[in-house]
Amino acid sequence: QVQLVESGGGLVQPGGSLRLSCAASGSIFSINDMGWYRQAPGKERELVADITRGLNTNYADSVKGRFAISRNNAKNTVYLQMNSLKPEDTAVYYCYANVRATPSHGYVEVWGQGTLVTVSS
Repeated sequence: QVQLVESGGGLVQPGGSLRLSCAASGSIFSINDMGWYRQAPGKERELVADITRGLNTNYADSVKGRFAISRNNAKNTVYLQMNSLKPEDTAVYYCYANVRATPSHGYVEVWGQGTLVTVSS
């Protein structure tokens, strides 16, 4: 079993910053892509950013230049640094990882439980 545990969400004023972390634990042989999605009230879940094992990154247009995704492969952890936050960034943020438990297993997508980010004055 693999678990992803997120941390770092909370309430922040517009223009402020937050850093989300997501650590994978359990039976892990390797992790391929990792990333973050978010879901605002009444809206569909959308991709925020993702990062390959080789550290290639991809961002939603709405967060380019404000958010930065990174990862520590030795710690099986992915981060999301969020700067210049706007009220429209308010959402539950979910991390995911494509995990292989053993060399004989294929990659399985695993999700975190979500962490709430609220941007409000």
